[in-house]
Amino acid sequence: MTREVVHVRKFKRLGDYRLKLWFTDGMTGEWDFSELAERKTGPMVEPFKDPAYFELVFLEFGALTWPNGYDWSPEALHADMTAAGVLKLETAAA
Repeated sequence: MTREVVHVRKFKRLGDYRLKLWFTDGMTGEWDFSELAERKTGPMVEPFKDPAYFELVFLEFGALTWPNGYDWSPEALHADMTAAGVLKLETAAA
């Protein structure tokens, strides 16, 4: 059995470390990334203490990515959002 590889196809900045995400499997939802700002250690996450840095997010090969090279696995993000019950199938009316 093979699993479909899922990527983020687009996103919308909502402020306060929140993004609305659209995945390649048709699912969409909002997610709070404030944990990035709350982590205390590590040079890769230190810049996220500044909310303006979080806003520099862009897509690279279907993953949320920031200028310092930090990226967020789209598969892990999709799984976390599914487990939290925040993903919904996008319909034409949405």
